[in-house]
Amino acid sequence: MADNDKPSSSEEEYFAREEIEKKRKLALQQAADTAQAQRDELKKLHWMKCPKCGMDLQTLKQGKVELETCFNCGGVFLDAGEMDQMLVQHGHEGGGKVMGAILNLFKKK
Repeated sequence: MADNDKPSSSEEEYFAREEIEKKRKLALQQAADTAQAQRDELKKLHWMKCPKCGMDLQTLKQGKVELETCFNCGGVFLDAGEMDQMLVQHGHEGGGKVMGAILNLFKKK
């Protein structure tokens, strides 16, 4: 009966692997939670701040487009696609050669 009470080495290995897998998943979850908390904290610090001088950005509406403007340094910042929207809004769908070249700099590849 003493032989039946002791688990076999393969059983011990199985439970050891299960325990390691649980700990690995827990560590990954903790790392993901920490990373999300860090992203949230950075967003709080930098949200609507001028990337050039660090002052607060103000939102100005230009037709359907909202431009973020810094009154301290005079910077104007656009979100993705807003330059195209402004060109269409002002009747410059083609944008001309110069504006087309500028837009090509910002297009995702």
